[in-house]
Amino acid sequence: MNTLIVNAKIVNDGKVIESDVLISGERIEKIGPSLSSGSAKVIDAEGNCLLPGAIDDQVHFREPGLTHKGTIYTESRAAVAGGITSFMEMPNTVPPAFTRDLLEQKYAIASRDSLANYSFFIGASNDNLEEVLKTDLKKICGLKIFMGSSTGNLLVDNPKTLEGFFSRFPGLIATHCEDEPTIRKNTEEFRAKYGEDIPVEYHPLIRSPEGCYKSSSFAVGLARTHGTRLHILHISTASEVSLFENIQPLEKKKITAEACIHHLWFNDSDYARLGTKIKWNPAIKTKHDQEAILKAVLDNHIDVIATDHAPHTQEEKQNTYFKAPSGGPLVQHSLVAMLEFFHQDKITLVQIVQKMCHNPAILFRIEDRGFIREGYFADLVLVDLKNPWKVEKGNILAKCGWSPFEGQTFQSRVSHTWVSGHLAYNAGVLIEGHIGKRLSFGS
Repeated sequence: MNTLIVNAKIVNDGKVIESDVLISGERIEKIGPSLSSGSAKVIDAEGNCLLPGAIDDQVHFREPGLTHKGTIYTESRAAVAGGITSFMEMPNTVPPAFTRDLLEQKYAIASRDSLANYSFFIGASNDNLEEVLKTDLKKICGLKIFMGSSTGNLLVDNPKTLEGFFSRFPGLIATHCEDEPTIRKNTEEFRAKYGEDIPVEYHPLIRSPEGCYKSSSFAVGLARTHGTRLHILHISTASEVSLFENIQPLEKKKITAEACIHHLWFNDSDYARLGTKIKWNPAIKTKHDQEAILKAVLDNHIDVIATDHAPHTQEEKQNTYFKAPSGGPLVQHSLVAMLEFFHQDKITLVQIVQKMCHNPAILFRIEDRGFIREGYFADLVLVDLKNPWKVEKGNILAKCGWSPFEGQTFQSRVSHTWVSGHLAYNAGVLIEGHIGKRLSFGS
């Protein structure tokens, strides 16, 4: 079925225009004023904002192996309801996605269950470099290296091993950067003082700014030495911002960075209220760090806004410091959270679209997505900027059933989401039966 969206304020390519959009099958056929409908289904946007679907470059959907926390099906539903039409999922599932065969098993699940478009990172281990080099770069988003905040073979912090990946892998390398020796030293100091039940407000001192900067600067040094395409995930400190440059256009920038919703929204004063609900790695830090990250987003030192959506059950999160895992659900609320910043005059609609839609597509070289353009896939989100709603347990779609945003009233609401031309979400109702598509990548 073809669809004609009329009376929309289109936020795209650095401007806001009033226009109509004709969707033919999976793609955008025509953009222009006063388009005729023919046999198309007409949806009146009523002056609301039409955005490209958000592309989340960092999620943990927990399948396979950790499906009591979430699945590709459940978390993609939450993503689509939140205006995220494409996601890139991390390799730290059970078993970790260290091989092409294990990676393809995840793709098989997504091809059956995912309401959103999808891609998966292959994971680096201490002994899988040759396997990683055999991956088809048109079919995967990149290589993920945990240079901290992991255990076992997922933790890759040997300089020689890292040198091999940075010097030989021809695609994009995404890194989690925290220096493990620094974290271990800080952990033992706080354990000696408080025992096993360390107050959670010390989490940003244990997973300290110094540990983040030491690891991130090491990764940047390797990338500069070898000319690697490096993308450092979830920047959490003011000091790390200095590692990145404002190089325009983004296509020319080889070392890039991501900010996450929780580091933009929360700071260490929120631990008293939310406790382990906002325990993330890297840790949420000071208001100064929070403000510096937003400034870096606005001045293009940080290129992408994502979620690091990483659900755990409420029972798991209610444990004491060492037993409570890090991470939480965010995909359903990331876009409306950024739109709340728009209402507070902290960011423009054009900048939100640039960081959540355009730049992920450019940085990862995603084919035919991330923009509202004729011939591109119709990944679209219609948002009503003046339709307040409150986050409550009854409207949370992530399988874990909780959110750090519970009780928050957002001024904006996602009303419609199209995934590759299919209306997947309409006025609070998910329209299932249509699966998202595997993302493809240019050279």
